[in-house]
Amino acid sequence: MGDSAKKILYVNSEIFPYLPESDISRIGRYLPQGIQERKKEIRSFMPRYGCINERKNQLHEVIRLSGMNIIINDVDRPLVIKVASISAARMQVYFIDNEDYFHRKQVYSDENGKFFEDNGERAVFFARGVLETVKKLRWAPDIVHCQGWISHILPLYLKKVYSDDPIFSDSKVILSLYGDISKETFPENLKEKIRFGDITDADLGAMDTSDGIGLAKLAVSYSDGIIMGTGHLDGGLAEFCGKSGLPILPYDAETIENGSYIDVYNNFYDRF
Repeated sequence: MGDSAKKILYVNSEIFPYLPESDISRIGRYLPQGIQERKKEIRSFMPRYGCINERKNQLHEVIRLSGMNIIINDVDRPLVIKVASISAARMQVYFIDNEDYFHRKQVYSDENGKFFEDNGERAVFFARGVLETVKKLRWAPDIVHCQGWISHILPLYLKKVYSDDPIFSDSKVILSLYGDISKETFPENLKEKIRFGDITDADLGAMDTSDGIGLAKLAVSYSDGIIMGTGHLDGGLAEFCGKSGLPILPYDAETIENGSYIDVYNNFYDRF
């Protein structure tokens, strides 16, 4: 695709300052700004977790984008889209919201540190919510960059359910891997909850375990390029990526530290 890769869709699990600073949230904040400054168009999404103060961060609902329902487990769940601006970056952030999934005050685990039982469903809702909202925006991304575990179902949906849609027919998926929930487990019926459209058991074959590693492997199997967001991936995930045959951008702590990773990532995008 080369220099024609002008539109980058960021699907983030975390963005600073809406969540505390971390490796993922800092890149979620500064990478889109840097890529926009390099003359590419960007859109950025994350979940509207309940700990995000809407008044302080000036979130407001986008009525023209809200109003859809997403069916999970035979239950219709309203999709609410909110937006806020990071004025210093001249950048908007879209938030995927739903009262059942994203109004609790904790992000992924309860007050006792227990991983939420419905986190898999939350990831399904987030992935489908992002794709449906981008369709409504009529904004066709050249690159979809997924960052953080809650984005890991989106590559499957884009390639197996939405690939015939003209909005996404030419989109390439870049996956940044952090191993952020590699030791967490999901209910055994997660595959049933993920299944949507014409997705079959074979399509879910890479997800050989119902945990963070299995979900990451599923994401890798429907991506076009991998960015190593950390130098330490658990459970053979780095080996799995190596065997995938995909272009891989290795982790480089120095470029992350000094900010030059933005140019490195930008050049990586231009390979697709």
